Parts: sequence; C-alpha cells; structure tokens
Amino acid sequence: MIVVSLVLAGLAALLHVFIFTLESIAWTGERARAVFGTGTVEQARSQQALAFNQGFYNLFLAITVALGIVFFLAAQPVIGATLVFTGAGSMTAAALVLLLSSPDKASAALKQGVIPALAVITLAIGLAL
Repeated sequence: MIVVSLVLAGLAALLHVFIFTLESIAWTGERARAVFGTGTVEQARSQQALAFNQGFYNLFLAITVALGIVFFLAAQPVIGATLVFTGAGSMTAAALVLLLSSPDKASAALKQGVIPALAVITLAIGLAL
C-alpha cells in the first residue's frame, strides 16, 4: 500500500510541477491561457505577478512530496511520511479551498486534488497495516 501511495504522491508532484510551469513560466502563452481561462495576452499579463507567485507555491509542494519519497526510499519512513503528508495534504486542502470558494471550478479542483488525496489515504492505510 505504501508503494501505491508513493506512486500517487509522485504523480501529484509531477502535476504540480506542470501547474508551476504554466503559472510561472508560460502564463501568457496560449496553453496556459486556455487552461486557466485568462483570455487575451493583455489580460494574462495583468495577472502575471500573482500567477508567478502561485506557481512557486505549487513547485514547493511538489518538492516537499518528492523529498518525502526520497526519504522513504532512503529508509527514513518517519521523515518521508511527514513530508508526503504535508505536501500531498496541502495539495488536497488547496483543492478543497478552490472547490468550496469557486464551485464553477470543480473540474480543476478535482484534477489537482484527487490524486494527492488518494496518496494521503493510501499512505495512512499503509502505515496502519
């Protein structure tokens, strides 16, 4: 079960690196504007500073999860679990905030929140067994 959790956590980290890329590197590009519905390049530019900052939050969560996986693989399960629970739990919580504050963005909230939530659940079960 822990292996399943670490795979899910890794997938969640990769997704959040992708989100970082869209928000902090490619915000005014066509793909990012389509994903986030920012409209024109000019509209995206007006939000670019906020998106840049938000992207780094996503990157730092991904790094936290990745470090947790590394510590698990290095036979340090307490540190690994702490980091995976912190990173994936924060990803899940952020998705819940998005879902509750903007129900029209439920699809985006589910895309960013289901995989880390499953990682948290499977890690808790795996550690309890």
